[in-house]
Amino acid sequence: MHVRGKSGNGQGQHFLLSAAARRLSVAQVARLDDDEAYRLFCGIRWCTTQGEPVCPHCGCIAVYRHEKRRIFTCKACVKQFSVTSGTIFHSRKMPIRDLLVAIALFTNGAKGHSALHLARDLACQYKTAFVLAHKLREALGAETATREAIGTIEVDGAYFGGYVKPANWRENRRDRRLAKNQNGKRRVVIVMRERGGRTLPFVVKHEAQSVTVLEQRIRPGSVVHADEARSWDPLYYGGLDLKRINHEEAYSDGEACTNNAESFFSRIRRAEIGMHHHIAGPYLSDYAHEMAWREDSRRIDNGFQFLLIGYAALIHPPSPRWKGYWQRARRKEAG
Repeated sequence: MHVRGKSGNGQGQHFLLSAAARRLSVAQVARLDDDEAYRLFCGIRWCTTQGEPVCPHCGCIAVYRHEKRRIFTCKACVKQFSVTSGTIFHSRKMPIRDLLVAIALFTNGAKGHSALHLARDLACQYKTAFVLAHKLREALGAETATREAIGTIEVDGAYFGGYVKPANWRENRRDRRLAKNQNGKRRVVIVMRERGGRTLPFVVKHEAQSVTVLEQRIRPGSVVHADEARSWDPLYYGGLDLKRINHEEAYSDGEACTNNAESFFSRIRRAEIGMHHHIAGPYLSDYAHEMAWREDSRRIDNGFQFLLIGYAALIHPPSPRWKGYWQRARRKEAG
């Protein structure tokens, strides 16, 4: 939905404050009984067949039902499967209703939802909540991870992570902006934001490393807006129509503007400072893709967002990165 809601007194009201934005509450999901939650889960996964199971192995819709165990046997390939087979929730131990509650909590987090909060809300271990949240982030980012940008595009970069705590005494403090005083953990989130389209982020170690990726992922003939940083100079030779804005003089001069890209970085900063407090480098890309999805979906009501997140998770294959994540960590410690 792209129209702002209206308040009763006729004054303009922000969409997120309007009734149109509130189509779902966590209480609604938590009140579902086991059968209702299971039917909803099936409806989200197999929405094209109105919740009727489809074999993930061969695509056959003719199945035998095992009601007591809630599994199916395909009549064509004779393989058994469940509603989570072949999805990012493959081999899950958490009840279906708890998974739906987790998705609802994740959806309603305007600045994201931390694993610690999720663990407390679901009464599960922090490790379980951590992996579950990252599985949802992976599913949301899968669609845009390699997508090309086209049209009028704003490009910018921002550093995250690698915080260096200032020394107590002034004479012992260092200029933390200098590369020699960094701890090597900082990463750059580069964003390609289409005007009226999608937000496409990726992560590199240095801003200059992004040019090769940008030339591969921006469609030739596109108009690119960037600031005056020298890192973007090679884009002049990449067959792109490049427009530059000097931020020391203005944020927008009528010709070039990167305010939409800056808005995306503001969302990540608010998530980092206000919710997660720390985002480690190896996971920065996951959080960037989550915030890109939230930025692009901010005008959609939370009920539809809930369905979109659930569907993204249920069409995503099992994650080789997050499946057995903590078991691999224990094996490394033992080794």
